[in-house]
Amino acid sequence: MDIDRQQLQNIVREVAQSTLLPLYNNVPREYKKDGSIITRADKAVQQALTQRLAKICPEVLLLGEEMTAQQQQTLLDSGKPLWCLDPVDGTSNFAAGLPFFSVSLALIEAGEVKAGIVLDPVRNELFAAVRGQGAWLNDEPLIAGETGLHLKRSIAFIDFKRLPDSLATRIVSDKPYASQRNLGSIALELCWLAAGRGHIYLHGSQHIWDYAAADLILSEAGGYAATLQGDQPFSRTLQPRSTYAAIDHNLFEQWQRYLAEAAK
Repeated sequence: MDIDRQQLQNIVREVAQSTLLPLYNNVPREYKKDGSIITRADKAVQQALTQRLAKICPEVLLLGEEMTAQQQQTLLDSGKPLWCLDPVDGTSNFAAGLPFFSVSLALIEAGEVKAGIVLDPVRNELFAAVRGQGAWLNDEPLIAGETGLHLKRSIAFIDFKRLPDSLATRIVSDKPYASQRNLGSIALELCWLAAGRGHIYLHGSQHIWDYAAADLILSEAGGYAATLQGDQPFSRTLQPRSTYAAIDHNLFEQWQRYLAEAAK
């Protein structure tokens, strides 16, 4: 289906400004069964975007993080085009007042992500991509160039919490990078990778709403990514998936070789 990227971007921006930011660092938190945080902002943004998107594309249903697993699975099983939404990616940061969170929206059709938007409302940075057409940051082309860096000189975005203990311990011991960060928003970290603000990435357990939009943005910008099992990152499933990634092919191959050796 044809996508009006500008219209989609405007809707996400408007909802973030009117619904999300007024609640920033000023909203009570609750805890889900898995220990993750949910706030009134998550629910309000999901509701607002569901309503706005239904007006422009009534035939496309919305799969949101703040739905039951049964509802999510029913939508995935339908085989129909879907919006895939994380209303606040980085809810812990949002609730604590840390200015690193995003709204992530992807369009899934025919088994792949066709378009993706990740909005950082604090910095007013909107990352976007359309499959086969490229990626953009605030409507300027986003192109990941060759860095010429060795792995040892790279900045790494790594979430150690969700990695196998043996792999996490090995990486901490080896320090195969120059420095490491974990910023708390999967979608934004992958987009920052695409923008050259980091060089390599690793996460052990991402949900489809966390990575669907950002994975397309990274790919369309020229970055590289795979699961630790060697598959493409995106899969139309609720099962969490790992991802390792790099801004250019040379770093990706170095990172791939290191992780394969570290996993032995």
